[in-house]
Amino acid sequence: MKITYLLSFLIAIGMLSSCTSKQEKTTTTTSAAISIIPKPVKLQKGEGSFVINNDTKILVDAGNEELKKIAQTLADQFQKAGNLPIKVEENTGNTDNNIVFTLKTPQDSLGKEGYTLSVTDKGVTLKANQATGVFYGYQTIRQLLPTAIESSSAVNGIAWSLPVVEITDTPRFVWRGLHLDVCRHFMPKEFVKKYIDLLAFHKLNTFHWHLTDDQGWRIEIKKYPKLTEIGGWRKETLIGHAGEKVERFDGKRYGGFYTQDEIKEVVQYAKERYITVVPEIEMPGHAMAAIAAYPELGVTGKPVEVGTKWGVFPDIFNAEDKTFSFLEDVLTEVITLFPSEYIHVGGDEAIKDYWKTSPLIKKKIKDLKLKDEHELQSYFIQRIEKFLNAKNKKLIGWDEILEGGIAPNATIMSWRGTEGGIAAAKAHHNAVMTPGEFVYFDHYQGPEKTEPLAIGGFLPLTKVYSYEPIPAELSVEESKYILGAQANLWTEYIKTPEHAEYMVFPRASALAEVVWSPKEQKNWDDFAKRIPQQLERYKYLNVNYAKTAFDGK
Repeated sequence: MKITYLLSFLIAIGMLSSCTSKQEKTTTTTSAAISIIPKPVKLQKGEGSFVINNDTKILVDAGNEELKKIAQTLADQFQKAGNLPIKVEENTGNTDNNIVFTLKTPQDSLGKEGYTLSVTDKGVTLKANQATGVFYGYQTIRQLLPTAIESSSAVNGIAWSLPVVEITDTPRFVWRGLHLDVCRHFMPKEFVKKYIDLLAFHKLNTFHWHLTDDQGWRIEIKKYPKLTEIGGWRKETLIGHAGEKVERFDGKRYGGFYTQDEIKEVVQYAKERYITVVPEIEMPGHAMAAIAAYPELGVTGKPVEVGTKWGVFPDIFNAEDKTFSFLEDVLTEVITLFPSEYIHVGGDEAIKDYWKTSPLIKKKIKDLKLKDEHELQSYFIQRIEKFLNAKNKKLIGWDEILEGGIAPNATIMSWRGTEGGIAAAKAHHNAVMTPGEFVYFDHYQGPEKTEPLAIGGFLPLTKVYSYEPIPAELSVEESKYILGAQANLWTEYIKTPEHAEYMVFPRASALAEVVWSPKEQKNWDDFAKRIPQQLERYKYLNVNYAKTAFDGK
């Protein structure tokens, strides 16, 4: 990256540090520069501002409890940060000195998630077709206000005002996701809820929760208690990178899991923030924790331990009817916990060495008149899909499920590049783009010497922002099958919530603009100017964001 960019960004960071130390002076007036991330589709700035005072109210449509909840959240922020006793009331028609949330004037062009926001010197009107749109409009209001609105305690000397502005805004993609692996390192429920809050703040709408893997089974399944009693715990954990000549372990038992009540709590918490939680139950590979709990699920039938190292292992579910019954039982309980239309079944990195050498598997392939073990994986996924479809759920999996033939209604998550998404779209299957090169947030974001240990790679903020989810190889018609994109956070080297935040933010801001804002409006220089205020918001939100400001080139 050119030195000019580095200098400009460091100057911006310096300005941010300066304004933090002189908070009252620098935030007493509305900033002339509007800093909204993701950038709205249309924004026209006027002259003047609307000043919030003790008499200001938030008015909502009569009888609409969803709007009341959103309004109350904003009112609570005014109370905490500004000691402003803003009341939420039903709208009686008087809009002067008030903030109005309404669904009464629908516009087809806004869809389910769009909104219009009008700020004059006399009041604010936020309109949408559904409460979801009002919720996203509320996120925009947060970013139009002084950054201190995010404070959990009163900040003195703030002139609470909104700039006069007209905004029309709708998202580009329907799938705007962020993933969290809680298997390699377990994350407490309260952090998961904070993570969801931060997704909502960025107008992301899908939380992909990776709940089972070789190194831990993290979801209570009542019919199979050993999955968490045994599969939820490993005897120790690898220190340092996988594949080092001399392997070292910490010798400490490690684990944890979420009860079904905790799962329900998180799912409800997400629902209230208009976020869908998509659970991932890995199969047929990444199954060591499950096989450790129930060895008969494996190909060899021999006991194995919950994984203590990182990498890919040959332990894989067998293809016997009893194993399918087990998986269907597990998914039946999962379905009752997650209202998401999608259930993620993994399907990635399924090493088939045991399948290749097993007489029972060979017989299964022959009996089913399949060509090889790749077609057996296709059979495996198709059988699970048929079960899920019968339960009114859709199957989504990593792009390896294309191998051997794609299941009839499957959605592909393209992670090994763009090829999987391209193949899916050309076959008229939906796809979510999540290529490691652009959106794997476990990769380094600065020079390795200055960054915490990571799996590898190099993904600075600039590269995340440069990502375009629609592959150039697709026609206009084929591109309609690209639902959107998401970033993934794998936690082999991420032990704590603080480290997770460091890896995700501010890169999630770049992701948010990639999946929300129109392609033709993306402009790195403009985005870089908006980042300092975003970092200040992160400070108020107690987010341990990365201060890495350049890509080292």
